[in-house]
Amino acid sequence: MDLLRVAAQSLLFRIIVAIILGIVCSLFFPAELARVFVTFNGLFGNFLGFFIPVLIFSLITPAIAGIGKGAGKWLAITTAVAYASTIFAGFVAYGAALFIYPSLLAGETVMKSVDIEKGALESYFTIEMPPPMGVLTALLLAFCIGVGMTAVKSDTMYAGLRDLERVIMRVISKFVIPLLPVFIFGVFLSMGMNGNLMIVLQQFVKVLVLAIVLTVLLLLVQFVVAGAVSGRNPITCLMRMMPAYATALGTSSSAATIPVTYECVKRNGVAPGVAGFTVPLCATIHLAGSMLKIGLFAFAIVYMAGIEVSTGKAIGFILMLGITMIAAPGVPGGAIMAAVGLLGSMLGFDTDQVALMIAAYIAIDSFGTACNVTGDGAISLVINKLAKGHIDRVAQEEDSDGLEFIAADVRASEGT
Repeated sequence: MDLLRVAAQSLLFRIIVAIILGIVCSLFFPAELARVFVTFNGLFGNFLGFFIPVLIFSLITPAIAGIGKGAGKWLAITTAVAYASTIFAGFVAYGAALFIYPSLLAGETVMKSVDIEKGALESYFTIEMPPPMGVLTALLLAFCIGVGMTAVKSDTMYAGLRDLERVIMRVISKFVIPLLPVFIFGVFLSMGMNGNLMIVLQQFVKVLVLAIVLTVLLLLVQFVVAGAVSGRNPITCLMRMMPAYATALGTSSSAATIPVTYECVKRNGVAPGVAGFTVPLCATIHLAGSMLKIGLFAFAIVYMAGIEVSTGKAIGFILMLGITMIAAPGVPGGAIMAAVGLLGSMLGFDTDQVALMIAAYIAIDSFGTACNVTGDGAISLVINKLAKGHIDRVAQEEDSDGLEFIAADVRASEGT
């Protein structure tokens, strides 16, 4: 009974239940009732779009300011590691296209594009919530102010930013996190009631299965490397990231998963200052899972459509995509929308092929996002080891204020 009670209290358990209920309820829910949840998801999703830039700014700025004069160095190192991980995933996808697709997709031809929005449930009403700034703007502003504060040593501004950080984390813990299971339920309810979504999944079922297998292998490689560098058990560290994986699976947003990822990373022994620096940063620049999925589907269409793509073009596409996706707004579907231009200009996709690519990727967007945030935990382990105490947020309070709720959920998911 005690184990059951602990499980029922865990965030991971609630998310899994929400996913299962969403799929099951999609089989019999009347459209009128389902539209209530679609309306809620529209409002909550708009709020996340408004809130995410503020969240990124409020977490990264004090983290950079706490690093001191070495901020630029550790920013460069973290960015390099994240980019290398993303590019590695792209080369894995291209390698699969070269050596697996000839047998896996033998005789397959490119299908007609499907609009997965056609026939989808519509909300009763919507309220626009424009963000105060874009995600990339928030990131750049945080870097500028954070690095500037390391030079002028403004204690007053630093204290104010720490207060802002606590306020933001309080909003997350008392408003965003409790509503996430409802949001995730609505996502899978809507997906299940959208018949066109299943058509897309059936068209690419072989590629989807391959993507799942390669995702598991990619995460294992990331954590084996991180474990070797940090001296920690890679499997244990990977399992502790599962609450973040499940949250991202439901939200399809790396940025919206930041508070859960942050706590999971700390549970792996990463210093709070390192976690506060690497997690929000990697949520924007580390896109290994998205790269793997986009690469697999893009090269599948290339193979089935008989498009001639040289090795040089394929490598150039991967290198450019790793940079372009950083501009993705941190919301569902952002990565593929950032890649649209490259699909046409570098791979030669026509309008129908781009539409098919968008539909195929959005259908499994959450799997790429979940891989992204889980891999963020591996990068945090590496940076934590390399930093060796150089990244140290002043007066950081373990599990303070807004993090109490999240910390309890993550501990409960581990059965502690």
